[in-house]
Amino acid sequence: MPNKKLSVTVEPGKSFDAYVALPPAGAGPAVVILQEIFGVNKSLRDVADSYAEEGYVAVVPDLFWRFGHGIELGYEPQDFEKAMDYYKRFSEDDAVKDIAATLKAVRAMPELRGKIGTVGFCLGGKLAYLAAAHTDVDCAVCYYGVGIQERLEDVARIECPIVFHFGDQDGLTPLAAVEQVRAAVAGREGVELYVYAGAGHAFASRDRDTFVKPAAMMAHSRSIAALRKALGPRYDLSALWDKHTEYEFATRDVRATMGTMVAEPYVNHIPTMTGGVGQKHLARFYKYHFIPKTPKDTKLIPISRTVGADRVVDEMLFCFTHDIEIDWMLPGVAPTGRYVEIPLVAIVCFRGDKLYHEHIYWDQASVLVQIGLLDAGKLPVAGAATAKKLLDESLPSNTLMKRWAESEGKPV
Repeated sequence: MPNKKLSVTVEPGKSFDAYVALPPAGAGPAVVILQEIFGVNKSLRDVADSYAEEGYVAVVPDLFWRFGHGIELGYEPQDFEKAMDYYKRFSEDDAVKDIAATLKAVRAMPELRGKIGTVGFCLGGKLAYLAAAHTDVDCAVCYYGVGIQERLEDVARIECPIVFHFGDQDGLTPLAAVEQVRAAVAGREGVELYVYAGAGHAFASRDRDTFVKPAAMMAHSRSIAALRKALGPRYDLSALWDKHTEYEFATRDVRATMGTMVAEPYVNHIPTMTGGVGQKHLARFYKYHFIPKTPKDTKLIPISRTVGADRVVDEMLFCFTHDIEIDWMLPGVAPTGRYVEIPLVAIVCFRGDKLYHEHIYWDQASVLVQIGLLDAGKLPVAGAATAKKLLDESLPSNTLMKRWAESEGKPV
């Protein structure tokens, strides 16, 4: 993402820098990202870049500036020692003043369109909470904020939406502390609190061995949902997905298809593990193995669509004649000329107004039955009947269960 520095004045003669990542549109609502105890390091700048890709002016203030400008630490043992030294000398009250000054500076930026939220991690998670209580921020997201339970008297001051993310294995914020926070915010409008099973401290930090991808993905989607609702921007994800599939299946235009996606997208067809990661790999996949290897009579029949803050879930029937070797669905299988109908689910994640990734699911056994490569008489699998029952729920259930008849007439 394009980036620049923002100078933030705290008081006459005292200022510090903030890293700014700009969205593709060049302007938008803003998110102030609040640091861990490691300063504004590459990991945090990468987080800012990802929020810029989501459509936000992402601003990361240097809250360690009183110890020295531009402090940037990694995650090695010696860096942890330095970070802990800074943390022990760190003033939360001064940091809140710095955040308020950052908000003032951001509101003066020509790139700002609308409101400002905060997203904080660890130390920054607590600071996001304090910012919600003591500044005019419009939304706050707190990742595993350490010590929030020590400042619960501030809950009454919070008027903006706020989201808390905790891991149930976090030694720095144990579940007893999480329950204190939960009790303090219970019944308050605009508060969300989530606990992630199997996740410890810093579960959303991609550059550390504490990273827990399922928890991080779920937490990010919930964060984006809260920010979209409070700040915007709002995108017509349904229309964006329709345009992408038009380029794939109607106009069959590789360049246009890739143009609907972020700089580093990925596609994963779950049953066959086909697709690609990154522009170059995925463009190759689309150009040589997907678009020209999809039967010409392919039809997508919509069944249902759910649109969230950052993704679309499409349920459909996928219909085609197997008159070409389909690299991505039936790799290495010669055309059989048989007609196939299968239920298919696409889970499509967006960053901003571009596709980030697709997870595509279908029942491969049903495909193999319909092209004659799997004997449905010997295995508990079905062919086109799965598609027909999706359209007509009154068709018989449990036909594959040989013992279904045994429960006939038994009490329920």
